[in-house]
Amino acid sequence: MNNQTIRPLAQDFIKAVESPDPANIYTYTPGLTRLPDGKLLLTMDYGGPGVKSLPFAPCNAFLSGDGGITWRRVADFNMGHARPFMAGDSLYILGQNGDLFIARSDDMGETWSTLIRLTENEKWHQSACNVWYDKGCVYLVMEYVELGTEGRQFWPVSLIAPVLMRAPVNADLTKRESWTFAEKLIFNNAVKDIELDWFGVPFYPNTREGAQEVYPSLPWAPIGWLETNVVKITDPNHYWYDETGNTFHMFARAHTGGTGYCAMLKAVEKEDGTIKTALETTPAGAKCLFLPMPGGQMRFHILYDEQMKLYWLLSSQATDSLTRYEKLSSDRYNLPNNERHRLQLHFSRNCVDWCFAGIVAIGETERCSRHYASMIFDGNDLVIASRSGDRNAQSAHNGNFISVHRVHDFRSLVY
Repeated sequence: MNNQTIRPLAQDFIKAVESPDPANIYTYTPGLTRLPDGKLLLTMDYGGPGVKSLPFAPCNAFLSGDGGITWRRVADFNMGHARPFMAGDSLYILGQNGDLFIARSDDMGETWSTLIRLTENEKWHQSACNVWYDKGCVYLVMEYVELGTEGRQFWPVSLIAPVLMRAPVNADLTKRESWTFAEKLIFNNAVKDIELDWFGVPFYPNTREGAQEVYPSLPWAPIGWLETNVVKITDPNHYWYDETGNTFHMFARAHTGGTGYCAMLKAVEKEDGTIKTALETTPAGAKCLFLPMPGGQMRFHILYDEQMKLYWLLSSQATDSLTRYEKLSSDRYNLPNNERHRLQLHFSRNCVDWCFAGIVAIGETERCSRHYASMIFDGNDLVIASRSGDRNAQSAHNGNFISVHRVHDFRSLVY
């Protein structure tokens, strides 16, 4: 089968943002939200060695009043990993520059406050993952990184704690006291190596002390989790349904060297208002760390459609993760499980069993990424913002534009 017979759902796109210098300035972290007046807000950030040459701060916000066809920049901020969301009558952008920072707009994105610090002397991480609304509150996940990682010579995903954050939608979310932070559960403290035996994890040699050189000059970081979404199980027949309504599940990208599954943990609201974080268990009492998920090895995005009681998953499709590294195309980035040029869409009734809905878009070559995407509902359509690239991109990881795609009448894909 070739690309001509696949018929992607949204191969065509609008370039919302483009790098002025693809070799040195990269386009990262697209986030989307829909405003009450129907406008769309897009956030993204620039990275790479040429960022300091930009005439504005690296995190940018853009508004579109025509469904994503044209965009105008309305703000820039000195932070990254940001996402936009509505809470009450206000619009917010939350991100990190080491500590967590937030900005607020009370006129639907036209003007913004300065950045306001929410934490002190901490290190945080994330991507523009989803936002959940429940019980008059907004819930989202940011990721605490254990202090002292700055000098470590490896990617510290084993030292990340996904932290569920909660705030009343009508509060002033620029105030630290408006937010409740769940307790921190760092991957290395939650997972013992022996518990992963017989599961095929890790795929490559793993140590908690530092990166391993899988191939010459190609280090592989210790296993971990990152880029976390939050959902609530709404089906009373589900094994993990909580009739009190106090349990949320966090689904994270699983960095294990393999493909096809994500990492999972849960956050439970207690009577005193605190939030406890733990691993989920099966009916047998076994801890449940990994779950099947197409594309769970890469940043993914989950939305819940109240109309059809379905979860929608936007993720990267892996097609050859067991091909030896030296046999891969020179356009590929990093290890075989790091394929980044095919965006796929699935739906599920339970967040475990995922049904294929279609390929969203495919890059022309493996360098031409379509990945790290966010999505929102816009009436009967899905609007998707992708971290993308073309043949001019520095690599599949370091793309040179943000593309906007529209999947029309997405509910008709359900079967």
